[in-house]
Amino acid sequence: MQFGQRLPSPATQGPETGKTLGPYRYPTLAWCLGVFLLLALPLAPASQSKAQAEPGTEIATVPIGYLKQEVKRLIPLSRLTVEPDDLGIAGAEIALKDNNTTGKFTKQEFTLDVERVPVGGDAVEALRKFVESGHRFVLVDAPAETLLQLADSVKDQDVLLFNVRAPEVSLRQEECRANVLHTAPDRAMLADALAQYLVWKQWQRWLVVKGTYPEDLAYLDALHRAARRFGATIVEEREYKETPGARRSDTGQQQIQLQMPAFTQGAPSHDVVVVADEAEIFGPYLPFRTWDPRPVAGTAGLKAMSWHPAHEQWGATQMQNRFQRFAKRFMLPLDYQAWVAVRAIGEAASRTHSTEFAPIAAHLRSDELELAAFKGQKVTFRAWDGQLRQPILVGGTELPVSMSPQQGFLHEYAEVDTLGIDRPESKCKFARGGE
Repeated sequence: MQFGQRLPSPATQGPETGKTLGPYRYPTLAWCLGVFLLLALPLAPASQSKAQAEPGTEIATVPIGYLKQEVKRLIPLSRLTVEPDDLGIAGAEIALKDNNTTGKFTKQEFTLDVERVPVGGDAVEALRKFVESGHRFVLVDAPAETLLQLADSVKDQDVLLFNVRAPEVSLRQEECRANVLHTAPDRAMLADALAQYLVWKQWQRWLVVKGTYPEDLAYLDALHRAARRFGATIVEEREYKETPGARRSDTGQQQIQLQMPAFTQGAPSHDVVVVADEAEIFGPYLPFRTWDPRPVAGTAGLKAMSWHPAHEQWGATQMQNRFQRFAKRFMLPLDYQAWVAVRAIGEAASRTHSTEFAPIAAHLRSDELELAAFKGQKVTFRAWDGQLRQPILVGGTELPVSMSPQQGFLHEYAEVDTLGIDRPESKCKFARGGE
């Protein structure tokens, strides 16, 4: 072929002979036979072909379960606090994406299976099905009594449960279980985080107003402990008596405007009103309605929480944006607590280069766990009770205000252990050789 001669178009060449296939030419017999044989051969599955082409690249799977026990809840006073249907689950799902991003390089795949147990349903049976299908790591979004039943039902098996909701201190103390880790902070951690900020602000005289539900009284106990621990004084406790009504519609703004000042009138001198009302019977009505112009904190007003929808420090903006694009809503504390659990599993699996239960569980409990959690430091699980040690946000409705532990509250080993039950005071036995 000489320079400048036009090459024949590839689209008009026969695959084998190079003969042009114009409108009056046909493929050769050999070419037709080759195409027939190629189409007649059975095609191997994509995964099999990849494994054959690249020996040793088999993907190992780590299945993760999410067990959600539905419970009856009071209608919240504010429409803004209605729980999304995917609360917690969305946090676990976006963490799964993070795990699988890393898994592409470690030849690991993480899956998430969700089981919703209806009100009154058998959560133990749901967990049994998870275990039978190979799930060794299960997130539990359920009340304390259900969590204990689940833990006891698999106590002799290679199964690790993650408590992502229940705040009861007893779950980490007298009723602790060796097969449970807690990503949800307990009431002691939350009360300590709030108390540290109030004391740092020199708001040391507290007027405590409490409800009558068991969870209100449990949080009240945590407030008493925090006040003693950090030098605050409870000048008075007042109990709110619930009155019948439709909560949202029958109360009326004018009635509340008169009722709340009268309820808080005549209190001893105080710096802040601290509320113990987890059931939200009256607490949300207190800010801006107290007799004395005082800030409101506790379960209403200024709150302690594991996550705030407006938290943006330490790379949290990226997490918030990703979650909002994914779930079409803001990230809430339970979402974060589920996200931490799934990410911890993924981190342990990638660091140990294993999908087996024993090495992953051991790494999760060790101080070598290095999980970045958008709080300025790595988070790890306490060896003495399985509680995730983590800084706690203190914030209002629209913005975070601070993060505890506060400056000046020192600890022999780690300041974050000033939040919650420390090792010397722990009543949990499994870390000390007990059952």
